[in-house]
Amino acid sequence: MGSGRRLNNPVQALIWWFKKQPPKVKTLLGVLAGFATLVLLRFVVVDHDNLFVAAEAIHALGILLLIFKLQRQKTCTGLSLKTQELTAIFLAVRLYCSVMMEQDIHTVLDSATLITTVWVIFMIRFKLKSSYRSELDDLPSYYVVLPCVVLALAVHPSTTHFFVNRILWAFCVYLEAVSVLPQLRVMQNAKDVEPFTAHYVFALGVARFLSCAHWILQLVDGRSYLLTALGYGLWPAMVLLSEIVQTIILADFCYYYVKSVVEGHAMLRLPSGVV
Repeated sequence: MGSGRRLNNPVQALIWWFKKQPPKVKTLLGVLAGFATLVLLRFVVVDHDNLFVAAEAIHALGILLLIFKLQRQKTCTGLSLKTQELTAIFLAVRLYCSVMMEQDIHTVLDSATLITTVWVIFMIRFKLKSSYRSELDDLPSYYVVLPCVVLALAVHPSTTHFFVNRILWAFCVYLEAVSVLPQLRVMQNAKDVEPFTAHYVFALGVARFLSCAHWILQLVDGRSYLLTALGYGLWPAMVLLSEIVQTIILADFCYYYVKSVVEGHAMLRLPSGVV
């Protein structure tokens, strides 16, 4: 009877079939789905730079969901303060680089996202401190920051910009790629993920995929101005690798999020070993 109900819903039937596949088949299907989405975006979206703008806008939307949670529920349970602080760091650095190098729509979006992120940090640290579970937020920030600093010193843009600005640019790219790790650690420790936190992390996953798609499609299209802006050497490859790493880090969570939504569960529960 249960299987019959699942099969009556095509989406649930597809998820049920997907769950039965071995890990290697799941990985292959995930890669194929990502590739098919990239092909679709290439022909549907005329200006692929809009994908990056959309990624930043969705990230900002995710922060707004957190603000709504904090205002409505008066609790920060399930949130990682460390991820918010790391997010504020890379946004501040990227905003500085944007002001010095670009001054465009990205500057506006990063400014708005940084302001709201700082507000979330303030709420967790001071207004809702009693509900913050620091024992779950146990991934040391320096485990994330120090490798990014070392990598930025080793591999950074070879453009004509001021040397320090190039180092900072690389640092914020690397830090953005791994800034969500403390949040994933909190959710793995807690097992149960409440809805607004799940929506926020899923928004990050969608934003990361669109950002990754932006870089891949720009390179596929052979946009010479992009290569000029990035410079040469290892840096363009590292930018693309960072985007791919971000997407992979959040891929498993996004799968369980979609599965939970389709099955109508109010609370997302992560199995062991997902993050």
